[in-house]
Amino acid sequence: MAGEHDAAVAQAFRDEWGSVVATLIRVTGDWDLAEECAQDAFALAVRTWPRDGVPDRPGAWLTTAARNRAVDRLRRAATGADKLREAARLVAPEDTVHSGTSGVEDDRLRLIFTCCHPALAFEAQVALALRTLVGLSTAEIARAFLVSESTMSQRLVRVKRKIRAAGIPYRVPPAHLLPERTAAVLGVLYLLFNEGYSASEGDDLQRPDLAAEAIRLARLLCALMPDEPEATGLLALLLLQHARRSTRNAPGGELIPLDEQDRSRWDAAAIAEGTALLEGALRRRSPGPYQVQAAIAACHATAARAEDTDWAQIAGLYLELLRFRPDPVVELNRAVAVGMAFSPEAGLALADRLTGELAGYHLLPATRADFLRRLGRTEEAQVAYTEALALARTGAERGYLRRRLSEISSPEVSVSVAAVRREGKPARTPEGQP
Repeated sequence: MAGEHDAAVAQAFRDEWGSVVATLIRVTGDWDLAEECAQDAFALAVRTWPRDGVPDRPGAWLTTAARNRAVDRLRRAATGADKLREAARLVAPEDTVHSGTSGVEDDRLRLIFTCCHPALAFEAQVALALRTLVGLSTAEIARAFLVSESTMSQRLVRVKRKIRAAGIPYRVPPAHLLPERTAAVLGVLYLLFNEGYSASEGDDLQRPDLAAEAIRLARLLCALMPDEPEATGLLALLLLQHARRSTRNAPGGELIPLDEQDRSRWDAAAIAEGTALLEGALRRRSPGPYQVQAAIAACHATAARAEDTDWAQIAGLYLELLRFRPDPVVELNRAVAVGMAFSPEAGLALADRLTGELAGYHLLPATRADFLRRLGRTEEAQVAYTEALALARTGAERGYLRRRLSEISSPEVSVSVAAVRREGKPARTPEGQP
């Protein structure tokens, strides 16, 4: 029974966290108080649901518990009539945020638009929405942005201070102001899907619930803004990537690389829909980074066999993506495509240029190791695989890297993690952009 109640709390967290926090932010204007009281409400659920049973409306129960906690804290801190009136307002019947003239009917999408206020920097909008409304941890968001957890924590503190000091309102924008928030909303959905597609830590490679929620929200966004080609491009990208979900892990959980996946098990309907959406977006002749990434995904998804993949076109598309998003991770992906299209030497040369910018990013040594293996430079490949293994955060990725390492290992050649680190390659999280 305890397991059932724990699962109910976990499901409630996924479904209700953003709504509970948003309600408290709206009525208190205090982001930290809202998050702390929401956490207290979930902690109370962990203690009491096994005894009293899961409520019929978990979200309402959690919102009431969080409100009561906020009332208690405000009353204890009250030094005058203003604080007491604020506490009294919290006791009033629950007020819901109505879409009004915005046209955004879905609760979570509405809250994301609310969080993405244009007075904040783009990165701050995205990070705040992921942390406050989607419920990703600070560590997960930090890895999405390729910064350290402490750096991301400081950024979140600063943006909350700015909101408080500037009196930035927490409310749904009217329809005519939605476009100025669209880029940040797209960023939130993209990074939410990425965490579901390739989890940043843990035993599992994928978190299907997050990926599915990102796709659901992307569909709603496309319906809301049918003339926005980047929204359509994002949905196409997510569908094309998600179409491979059932083939990306072996029964034991190990990662299966793209060229070894059973393409007959890919979701043909999702690929067809994603391809059609991409074609419709491209006809508008207003290209953007999500459309380019969707085109790359389509090259993979529509290749009947791994050897049929048009790697030269993919390399060109990554070069186009760099025009929109100059980023070392994109450069690394381009290096992979160049190595597949032309030669491992060419790909390795491009990857080697990124050792400073992507120090501590496990996919850099993993990519170098693959090129070195294909070139027959076994000892160097062992060093690179071992470095990647030390940096990888998911069990699925570690299992794959161990297999690759064992395939090229010999009794005469063994490299320890300690030896790799003595060469001056620390396992840290680099600075960068999403």
